[in-house]
Amino acid sequence: MLEWILILLAIAAIAAMLGFGRLSGVALSGAKILIVIALVLFLLVVLGVVSLA
Repeated sequence: MLEWILILLAIAAIAAMLGFGRLSGVALSGAKILIVIALVLFLLVVLGVVSLA
């Protein structure tokens, strides 16, 4: 999931530099959503609600 977040952030940065505002916004929104999902999963694992074993 971290790989997808970094890819989307890179796409957003490159698109913003090239002037593609909508594409940059979509990529940034997708990265934000994945960051929230990753943080929620991380907190669930830390609190012991979900076990990965």
